[in-house]
Formats: sequence, C-alpha cells, structure tokens
Amino acid sequence: MVEVARLLLGLSIALFYRPIASRIVYQERVLDTYFRSRGLRLPPPLSERTAENLYFWIGVGICLIEAARIWTGFGPS
Repeated sequence: MVEVARLLLGLSIALFYRPIASRIVYQERVLDTYFRSRGLRLPPPLSERTAENLYFWIGVGICLIEAARIWTGFGPS
C-alpha cells in the first residue's frame, strides 16, 4: 500500500510540476528579497524553467523507483 501511495505521489508531482515549481520559485524569491534587504547575499534562486525541469524529473524518478520496487517485490515486508 505504501509503494502505491509513493507511486501516486510521484505521478502527481510529475503531472503538476508547473504549479509546484512556480509556487516554490515565488517563495524562494520572497526569501531572497528578505535576506538581501538585511545584507545577507545568498546564491540567486533557480529560474522558473530550471525549477520546472527539476520537479518534473523528481516526480518521474519517484515513479520509476516505486514502479521498480512494486515490480520486483522489493519493499517493506
């Protein structure tokens, strides 16, 4: 049951990667502005396109790993 839930989580991340990425990038930019206004220089946030690619491939990776675990029978017993 847990493997199926993880598979569905990966699938939902892969399907909704754009809204997830835009929300995370927005939050990163807000935090970056906050820290820069207080004199702390951090690396710049990811671009929107990079974040979209990152979250899409994270979702696909989770799906592949969990599908392999279900297929081979490796999982919690």
